[in-house]
Amino acid sequence: MQRKSFGGMECPIARSLERVGEWWSMLILRDALLGVTRFEAFQDGLGIAPNMLARRLGALVEAGLLERRRYSERPPRDEYVATARARDFAPVLVALLAWGNRHFAPEGASVLAVDAETGAVVDPVLVDRATGRPIKELAFVAGPAAGRPVRRKYAAAARKGRKGAASAPESSRHS
Repeated sequence: MQRKSFGGMECPIARSLERVGEWWSMLILRDALLGVTRFEAFQDGLGIAPNMLARRLGALVEAGLLERRRYSERPPRDEYVATARARDFAPVLVALLAWGNRHFAPEGASVLAVDAETGAVVDPVLVDRATGRPIKELAFVAGPAAGRPVRRKYAAAARKGRKGAASAPESSRHS
């Protein structure tokens, strides 16, 4: 069964899922961000079949999340290094870790996020880069590049008063 491609959708969440939505991809990125670079190390750490790992690594290279680097000519061997795009994905993994600990770890946390300098456990929150304030309530609105279907979708949600959709502030509206 062929899975649906999200790559052509306007939604940035759908486009992102096209690159990292397969569960092995996120686990591979997690390990790459922890410093794993070699095929065998990914395979041993994840318990993933070699053919699946090869496919996922290839897709992550193609998406610009990993860079393939040759480290041996005889025999030919490559390593996979996290790119800036992958490092930008790290906060998503941190948020997923915190969410998983909060909702799906009744026995307690098996992994914690800690401050790299102090070792203190951190409780990640989403903040607005411009103000530094934590984001408590969030709404989604159609952006300037949105097509008609996306504009209709978010306008309808705003009219119904649903969370996740509202009118953009006057200062950010584009005609």
